[in-house]
Amino acid sequence: MAKRDYYEVLGVPRNASEAELKKAYRRLAMRYHPDRNPGDAEAEERFKEVKEAYETLSDPRKRALYDQFGHAGLEGSVGMGGGARGASSFADIFSDVFGDIFSGGARRSASMFRGADLRYTLELSLEEAVRGTEVRIEVPTLEICDDCTGTGVRSGRQRDVCPTCQGHGEVRIQQGFFAIQQTCPRCHGAGTIVTDPCQSCQGRGRKEARKTLSVKVPAGVDTGDRIRLTGEGEPGENGGPPGDLYVHIVVRPHPIFTREGPDLRCEIPISFVLAALGGTIEVPTLDGRATIQIPAGTQTGKVFRLRGKGVTPVRGGPPGDLLCRVRLETPVNLTKEQRELLEKFAATLEAGGEKHNPQSSSWLDGVKKFFEDLKF
Repeated sequence: MAKRDYYEVLGVPRNASEAELKKAYRRLAMRYHPDRNPGDAEAEERFKEVKEAYETLSDPRKRALYDQFGHAGLEGSVGMGGGARGASSFADIFSDVFGDIFSGGARRSASMFRGADLRYTLELSLEEAVRGTEVRIEVPTLEICDDCTGTGVRSGRQRDVCPTCQGHGEVRIQQGFFAIQQTCPRCHGAGTIVTDPCQSCQGRGRKEARKTLSVKVPAGVDTGDRIRLTGEGEPGENGGPPGDLYVHIVVRPHPIFTREGPDLRCEIPISFVLAALGGTIEVPTLDGRATIQIPAGTQTGKVFRLRGKGVTPVRGGPPGDLLCRVRLETPVNLTKEQRELLEKFAATLEAGGEKHNPQSSSWLDGVKKFFEDLKF
């Protein structure tokens, strides 16, 4: 099968600069590298094709021959190589891309580092957490500098060999009979240093930026849950993979409900009359209104359960319940007439004995026995 045009393989114009060739090669080599596509024969072939195209066009002599005579002018001078030659690690890619920054046999592959993970705290209302929502967030990040494509060097310039380690990335320290090799303290193992930094990023290779992301919050999340946005963290160094962004959920306190797992709880104040005589009361739920039947003689602290009116857990399972705890509200700011009526009513209760206040009578009997046992 006829070889494809090398410029077409790299996706660059025929007058592409050396920097454009490097940038195109780096992007495609990372995309089709065998380590990222294990067992994918097509990706391996594409990787070798990209590598061959770059090796040819990055060599001024070979590029001149190719531009004049095409593939025929290179017969015998360029080969694809056997298997995945040169693809043993991603570092080899960067050795090819930035090979011109090393000198005299002291070439050293740049190390790749995964980008840092980021954290974002997302506050939600209880209703949003229970029903699910989609929100847009803006997060700070670091992006690869476009001007220097991450090298940190001014456009058209190159990094210099580190004078401390002479490009080896390591220094040798002699201690008596022993010699110790350690990472160069000046270049931190890169073998090169930036003496003419990129003005856009001040030599860092990355620039601060902000990006807007859409976050789909599933129904049923709660405080402490987190959502991972893969690849939305800081970019890696030297072509390493980006980190992830973790969105941590915090549910704001609700004026009516509190949440306990899949269940919701609320307190309902009821009047003395309703508790004594019984009746119905309307209560709120996240789905609307509901009615509770209050039986006569209801005591404070009684809990009424509305099944299925809680939260459906984010990890699956049946919805929880709404637990309504009644709290007896003592009337205040009584009129003279109301006080007189209550005093008459209290007298009738005393006349009826313990049948009207069984809990109070039982408690008083217990107190009496307690003092008798202590012989007070």
